[in-house]
Amino acid sequence: MSDLAAHGEIIVAELSGRIAGAGAYFAPGAPKAPFFEPEWPVNRMLVVDPERRGHGIGRALTLECLARARRDGAGVIALHTSPIMTVALPMYLRMGFSKVRDVPPIFGVAYAIYTKAL
Repeated sequence: MSDLAAHGEIIVAELSGRIAGAGAYFAPGAPKAPFFEPEWPVNRMLVVDPERRGHGIGRALTLECLARARRDGAGVIALHTSPIMTVALPMYLRMGFSKVRDVPPIFGVAYAIYTKAL
């Protein structure tokens, strides 16, 4: 997360006074992986403490990224994820993200870009 903070905004979720999850938001035009369009804001590195799952924390962190993208005047937000993300990917699809295209594998794992119109 500390590397992401150089160009992104780190969002932290707390539950019962403990850190329960975090994610990063990259504004339009911020440096990001080359498979993202430069004008897209991007939701990155969503993580939720396994002991805190099931409380809507991942959804809340994603909603905060959507709010920041709207704040920045974006018409779309992007992320990349993988089928191995068996909780995150279905959540993103329920929230209205759609697959745009596959991207090169990362450490041998298949990934794709997903976007959501705002």
